[in-house]
Amino acid sequence: MSTETAAPSRLPMHWKIALGFAMGIALGLVVYRFVGADAPWVKAFIEYGTQPFSTIFLRLIFMLVIPLLFSALVVGISEMGDVRALGRIGWRTLGYTTVLSAIAVLIGLVLVNWLKPGVGVDSAEAMNMMSEGAERAKSIVSDSASQPKGLDMLIAIVPDNVIKAAADNTILAVMFFALMLGIGLVLTRSEAANTLKRVIEGLFDVSMTLIGLVIKLAPYAVFCLMFNLVAQFGWDLLVRLGAFVLVVLLALAVHQFVVYSLAIWLIAKRSPIGFFRDVQEAMLMAFSTASSNATLPTALRVADEKLHLPKRVSRFVLTVGATANQNGTALFEGVTVLFLAQYFGIDLTLPQQVTVMFVCILGGIGTAGVPSGSLPVIALICAMVGVPPEGIGLVLGVNHFLDMCRTTVNVTGDLGIAAMVSRGESDAPQDAPDAPIKT
Repeated sequence: MSTETAAPSRLPMHWKIALGFAMGIALGLVVYRFVGADAPWVKAFIEYGTQPFSTIFLRLIFMLVIPLLFSALVVGISEMGDVRALGRIGWRTLGYTTVLSAIAVLIGLVLVNWLKPGVGVDSAEAMNMMSEGAERAKSIVSDSASQPKGLDMLIAIVPDNVIKAAADNTILAVMFFALMLGIGLVLTRSEAANTLKRVIEGLFDVSMTLIGLVIKLAPYAVFCLMFNLVAQFGWDLLVRLGAFVLVVLLALAVHQFVVYSLAIWLIAKRSPIGFFRDVQEAMLMAFSTASSNATLPTALRVADEKLHLPKRVSRFVLTVGATANQNGTALFEGVTVLFLAQYFGIDLTLPQQVTVMFVCILGGIGTAGVPSGSLPVIALICAMVGVPPEGIGLVLGVNHFLDMCRTTVNVTGDLGIAAMVSRGESDAPQDAPDAPIKT
C-alpha cells in the first residue's frame, strides 16, 4: 500500500492577484462607507502602510523593466538569424498595430459623437472637479509643451547617448538602440558576437528571475493599490463623470471582445475563448498595475507557457508592443479630446476629428507604457484643435480607473498581435546565408 501523499495544490498566481484585488475593493468600500477617508488611522494606514508598499512594488518592477526590455528585444532579434525574417515580422507587427489602433480610435470617436457624454455634464460640478485637479493639470500641460513634436519626435527616437536615454526612461530611444544592436548581432558572424549574445541572454534570464521574485508580492501590492483607490474615493468619482466613463468602457469593451476576437479567429486561427482564458493572468496584472511595462514580464511568460508562441517572435512583438501598441490608450485619448470639446461647446469639424484620430494613432505608438502616460499627449492634442488643455483636470479623478481598463486592452492587444504574427512562424532561427565568419 502506497504511503505517498499528494502535494497540496498551490493557488495559481492569477487567482491570488484576483483575490487581492477583490479584498482590496471590499475593505476599501467598507472603510469609505463606515469610517471615512479622513479618519486619522485610515490616513496613517495609507500613508505609512499601503501606499509605500504599493509604490515599492511598482518601483521594483520599473527598476527591472529597462534591462528586461533591452535584453528581450536584442535576444528576440538576434535569434531570428536573418534580417529578412526581422523585416517580415517587423512589418507585420507594424501593420497589425496600425490597423488595430485606427479601429480603436474610430470606435471611440463614433461612440462619443453618437452618445455625446460631454453635453450632459453639470457645469458647476465640472468646474469644481477642474479646480480640484488644477495644479496637476497645469503640470501636465507644462509637460506636454516640452514634449518633442512632428519631425523632432521622430528624431528623438534615435538617441545620441543611450545611457542618458535609459536614465531618463526614454523607452523608444532605448528600444531603437536595442533594435540596432540586435541587427548587428544578426549580421556579425564571430565568436565575440556570440559571446556578447550569450551575455545579453544571461541578462534576460537574470532579469526574469528577479522579476519572478518581485511578482510574488503582486497579490499584496494589488490589495494595497485597490484599497488606496476605493477607500479614498469610493465610487463617487465614477458616478460624477458617469457618462464619460461609460462611453470609454463601452468603446474599450467593443474593441477588446469584438475586434480582438475577430482578429484572433480570422488571422491567428485561434479560439477567442481559449485565447482570453490563456491570457487572463496578464490581463489581471495589467488591470492592477495600470502599466504595460510593469506587465511585460507576465506577458512574456504567458506567451511562452500558455499561448506557446515562438520565443523569437513573442519577445520582439511584446517588448515593442509594451510601448508601441497602445490601442486602448489611443482610443481613450480620442474620446477624452472630443468629450472636452463637447463640454466647452467647441464643435470640431470632420477634418479636425480626422486630425485627432491620426495624432491619437501616433500618440498610441509613442505613449510611455506607465500609469497616466497618455495625459500629456491628450493635453497636446487639445491644444492642437483649440480645446483648452486645462480641461484635462476634469477627468483626472477617474483617470486611474480608466487607465487600468485601457492598459488591460493594451496588453491583450500585445498578446493578440504576437499570436497573429506567430501564425506560420517557427521557433527555429534561420541562419543568414553567405555571411562571413570573422575570427
